Amino acid sequence: MSTRPVAVITGGAAGIGRAIADRFAAEGWQVHVCDADPEAVRRFQAEMPSCSASVTDVSNVSQVDALFDDVAARYGRLDVLVNNAGIAGPTALVEDIAPADWERTVAVDLNGQFYCARRAVPMLKAAGGGSILVTASSAALFGCPLRAPYTACKWALIGFMKTLAMELGPHRIRVNAICPGSVRGPRIDGVIEGDAKQRGLAAAEIRRLYERQTSLRSFVDAEDIANAAFFLASPQGAMISGQALGVDGHTESLSNWLD
Repeated sequence: MSTRPVAVITGGAAGIGRAIADRFAAEGWQVHVCDADPEAVRRFQAEMPSCSASVTDVSNVSQVDALFDDVAARYGRLDVLVNNAGIAGPTALVEDIAPADWERTVAVDLNGQFYCARRAVPMLKAAGGGSILVTASSAALFGCPLRAPYTACKWALIGFMKTLAMELGPHRIRVNAICPGSVRGPRIDGVIEGDAKQRGLAAAEIRRLYERQTSLRSFVDAEDIANAAFFLASPQGAMISGQALGVDGHTESLSNWLD
């Protein structure tokens, strides 16, 4: 088996995860991505034949177990887990959120992180160290009206990350969270459309409101997140652990009410 380092990237066939996978692959890493979208996985495999991929719903513990069994059989090692898979969840007032929508958001955005970490940690220990990267959000640091399930999960991930950093530091495993702001792409477009519908406003007006939430008055590109992820996983980030790194143009507030 190759001695090149191995990265597993969940939710890695599109969006932020795809940008991270591209960056690690470009740096010569062996990359395995999983994604719940079979079509996205098919496109990834066609476009990135040097990498491997699987269809995995991280909220399903048996599918996660199969993912890590496959990685162990294929590569025999793990050096980095990028725990990136997540969903936006509903955009609604809390009294209007269906319990099933809350539970689905928690299942993917929080439970999935645990299911993947519990399987990755023994492999990282066996490798003599490594890194876990958690994709959190600027919503992990603020309240965010109309996004209660998503925000609750992202706050929980910061506590999860810091606890893992303490548990795993003696094993030379570093754990950090990246907190993106609004990232250009179909996912934030959907959130904006849902927010606009909720308030009876034009999507363009909501987009401008979101842009004004940051000091740089701009959305983030997926490549910005990928650059931060690779830095944290690289030797240049060797003494960084237990940190929540904002890659968000400096979010000033997520209080997005229009009075």
